Amino acid sequence: MKLNPFVKAGIGLTFALLWSCPTLAALTEDKNFGLEVKVTGQSEDDRDLGTASGGDVSGVGLDLRPWVYGESGAWSAYAMGQAVTSTDIIETDTLQQSDSDGTQTTDNGDRKTKKNYLAMREFWVGYSGLTPYPGEILKLGRQRLRNDDGQWRDTNIEALNWTFDTTLLRANAGIAERFSEYRTDLKELAPKDEDRLHVFGDVATQWSPGNWVGIRGHHTHDDGKLDYPEPGVAGDSLDKKQNGDISWLGLTADSDAYNWRNTNTVNYWGSITGMSGDTDTVNPLNADGTRPTEAKRGEDLNGWATDIGLRLRLDPQWQVGAAYARASAEYEQTGLESNRSNYTGTRSRVHRFGEAFRGEMNNMQTATLFGSWMLNDEYDASLIYHKFWRVDGNKPVGSNGINAVENNTDDVTGAILSSTSLPLEDGNKDLGQEMDLVVTKYFKQGLLPASLSQSIDEPSALVRFRGGVFKPGDAYGKEVDSYMHRAFVDVVWRF
Repeated sequence: MKLNPFVKAGIGLTFALLWSCPTLAALTEDKNFGLEVKVTGQSEDDRDLGTASGGDVSGVGLDLRPWVYGESGAWSAYAMGQAVTSTDIIETDTLQQSDSDGTQTTDNGDRKTKKNYLAMREFWVGYSGLTPYPGEILKLGRQRLRNDDGQWRDTNIEALNWTFDTTLLRANAGIAERFSEYRTDLKELAPKDEDRLHVFGDVATQWSPGNWVGIRGHHTHDDGKLDYPEPGVAGDSLDKKQNGDISWLGLTADSDAYNWRNTNTVNYWGSITGMSGDTDTVNPLNADGTRPTEAKRGEDLNGWATDIGLRLRLDPQWQVGAAYARASAEYEQTGLESNRSNYTGTRSRVHRFGEAFRGEMNNMQTATLFGSWMLNDEYDASLIYHKFWRVDGNKPVGSNGINAVENNTDDVTGAILSSTSLPLEDGNKDLGQEMDLVVTKYFKQGLLPASLSQSIDEPSALVRFRGGVFKPGDAYGKEVDSYMHRAFVDVVWRF
C-alpha cells in the first residue's frame, strides 16, 4: 500500500500517541481485546438488469476483525484490524463505499476489489477530560463517524471529532479527510475523496421529554488537482474530474425514533436540508479527439432534501410505519453516508432506500411502508416496501446498487464493441419498486466499554438475513430483466 509522507506521519503519530498515553497498563491489566468473526454468504442476480454478461454474485466470505481497547483516567485508545477471504467478491461490510464493492468498472489495478485483503478499520486515541460530563470525548485518528439516520455520516475515516452526549443535549463537531483506504487491495482513493476536507457539526436538544430538535451543518472543501484529458492518451478511471466547495445546512426533529429501545406508542422523524456550492468539472475532448476550447466548466449548485416518517406501536412486539423522502435534481449527499438506520424500530439497521436498489438522495423521491417485530432481546424482523421515482424525468439519479449498461454491438457479428452506463429514458420518472426483508436472531448480549458504542454496534452473537428484490420501472426501458435481487446471510460471533 503506497502512502504519501503525510499519511505515514499521521499513522506514526497516531500509534505513537496510542502507546505513549497511559493505556498500555490498562490493556494488559483489563485485557480489553477481542476478535469479531463474521461469516457472510451473498447471493445476487442481475445487478446489471440483464444488460451485460455476469452481474451475478454467489459466494461466502470470512471476515476476521481483531480489536484492542484500553483506558486510563480520561485517556482511551482503540484499534481494529481486518482480514477478509472469500470465494467471490462479496460484501462483508455494510460500510463499504459504493465504488469499492465491486460495482465500479475501473481500468486501474490500484483500485480493484479483491477476494482476499488485509485492512485497518480504526485506530484512534480519545480524551474525555475536556468537560465533567460522562458522555463527552475527543477522538483523533481513523474512527467511525455516524449520525442517527446515516444520511450525513456513517463511515470509517481519519478525523478529529468531539462528541457530547447527555440526557438533554447532544452535539458533535469535527474535521475529517480520507488519506487512504488502509486496505491491501484498494491502494488508491476514489477520485471524489482525493484532497476533500470535511468540516461538520450538529447539536440537538430535548424541548420536551423524548422530543428532540436540532440543527446540523457540513462543508466539503475539495481543491484536488484535476486531471485533464490529452489527445491520443488513454484516460484513467481514477482521474479526478471534479472539485469544488459544497455546504449543507439542515433542521431535524424526532421522538428519539432511531433508538430501538424506546417504548413510545407513536414515533416520528423529520428533516429538511438545504445545499449550495460550486464545482469545477473537466470538459472531455471534442468528438474529433482535439482539446476543448475551455478546459473546465464551473457550475453553481443549489438543492434541497427532506425525509419524514411515522411509526406506530401496535403492542410491545409489533410496529407499523410509513416514510417519504425527496431530493431535488441538484441535491447530493456528503459522500460519508451509508443511509442505514434503525428507522423500522428494530435493533437491525436497514438501508433507507432499499437493500437491493440502494438509492441516494439525488433527484429521487421514495415512498415507504413497513412493519417490524421484536421479541425480547432474541429476535427482530422488518418487512419493507419501497416505491422510487425521479423528481426530474430528464436528469439522472445518484449512484446506487444498479449497474445497467448500454452495449454498442457489431452489426455483422453481434459482438459487443463497447459498453456505457444505461441512460434513463427521458420523461419516464418511474424507477421501480422493491420489497425488503431483514430477520435477525440474537444469541447473547455482550458487554463492551461505552466508548466503543460507535465502533461496535451489535451484541456478541447473531445470525441475520437481509435481502431485497427490485423490479425496475419504465425509466430503465423495456430491454432490462424483470427483477434483480441481493441477499445476505451474516453470522457474527465475538470472542
